[in-house]
Amino acid sequence: MVTWKPDPSFYPSPRMAMKAAPETLAYVAAFDPARAVPDELAVVDVDPKSASYGQIVTSLAMPNVGDELHHFGWNACSSCLCPNAPHPHAERRYLVVPGLKSSRIHIIDTKPDGRKPSIVKVIEPGEVADRAGYSRPHTVHCGPEGIYVAALGNAEGKGPGGVFLMDHETFEVRGQWEMDRGPQQLSYDVWWHLGHDTLVTSEWGTPDTFENGLIPEILLSAKYGRRLHFWDLHKRKHLQTIDFGDKYQLVFELRPAHDPTKAYGFVNCVLSLEDLSSSIWVWHRDGAKWAVTKVIDIPAEPADPDLLPPMLKGFNAVPPLVTDIDLSMDDRFLYVSCWGTGDLHQYDVSDPFKPKLTGKVRIGGIVSRASHPGAKNGALNGGPQMVEISRDGRRIYFTNSLYGAIDEQFYPDGISGWMVKLDAEPDGGIAFDEKFFVEWPKSHRPHQVRLQGGDCSSDSYCYP
Repeated sequence: MVTWKPDPSFYPSPRMAMKAAPETLAYVAAFDPARAVPDELAVVDVDPKSASYGQIVTSLAMPNVGDELHHFGWNACSSCLCPNAPHPHAERRYLVVPGLKSSRIHIIDTKPDGRKPSIVKVIEPGEVADRAGYSRPHTVHCGPEGIYVAALGNAEGKGPGGVFLMDHETFEVRGQWEMDRGPQQLSYDVWWHLGHDTLVTSEWGTPDTFENGLIPEILLSAKYGRRLHFWDLHKRKHLQTIDFGDKYQLVFELRPAHDPTKAYGFVNCVLSLEDLSSSIWVWHRDGAKWAVTKVIDIPAEPADPDLLPPMLKGFNAVPPLVTDIDLSMDDRFLYVSCWGTGDLHQYDVSDPFKPKLTGKVRIGGIVSRASHPGAKNGALNGGPQMVEISRDGRRIYFTNSLYGAIDEQFYPDGISGWMVKLDAEPDGGIAFDEKFFVEWPKSHRPHQVRLQGGDCSSDSYCYP
């Protein structure tokens, strides 16, 4: 996995990465909600010139059942070109695929044939617990010093969750990343500003508070995550906490600007306890400190209670449930998944403090059950969830399942999995690719998407 020349999929800057050739394959984590058969990594053909375009061409089964594959990432990426910790001869080859429920981590080789990946190593949960003191691995990011993994629980499945590092060549678990965690207890996502030596983490809850679904008493008492934490990336020390306030719950996905000179990023808050709305916030510098500003409010929609799941009947409304966001490589367009209403929004965030809605599609949704031009099965359930953007910003892919136990709370009739693609105009505007509708096998539900060669949430850059 050491190459004589830098990996051709590494780019020093996001500007250069945008010039990469279009992706031809997508890797999708898929899990069995019944925990009866192994979860899978599916390979989807996304090359419009291919005879199998829009089809699953391979499904790689994991060796066990009940992992709940969720988020995953590459062993190495463009951050290997950073001057402070260069690894230009590393190779983007392996996918690091954790089971959120099992805490087992799978190392999957995507070469020599990207259509036929294979498992080359399995790291058992005991090794993660013994070496790092964590469990429930979630976000995976390739960083200049190795592979960063956010974990939602400690070795016993309680708090605190945190971050641990893995070697990007041997995949050995190095250990806990934090030297001084300050007041941080809850964990969810992790990312950074490499140009500003800052790491950011967000919050969900400890595993005992979400593994069987959201607990209404905890949610309504505002005890799920609602804070951002800012860290000194080099010293690995906690610097600052920002509390969004007790009416906001589930502060989730972190999308910092790709340009390393910019010191801002976006994060979604899934739910306001006041009115069921979702919101998008910008974190940014305010003098010597970090601050947050709410820039988008997405309201709940009135709904017939007969059409709502038991959890929502008393509210007479369907919440947007913004559960994922993604930022285009040029930092111009933000994509927002509204898993509850079934909307996928596109905002022009050229001015991050004044977003402009430039595109919107609807598919699925708790009440709307909107269909797709390529769907054969009529009304669709689930809604836009994990969203991924091609490096040139012209193609947007998303799937419809959130998390097994929570799927059932908002879609009690179960979720039939699907994956779709949007085409994006250079200056704004999105539309379904009518030829791309992947109806997922009934045994599994799709979650995160990774694009071959990198995408807009996989790589970090040290040069503007």
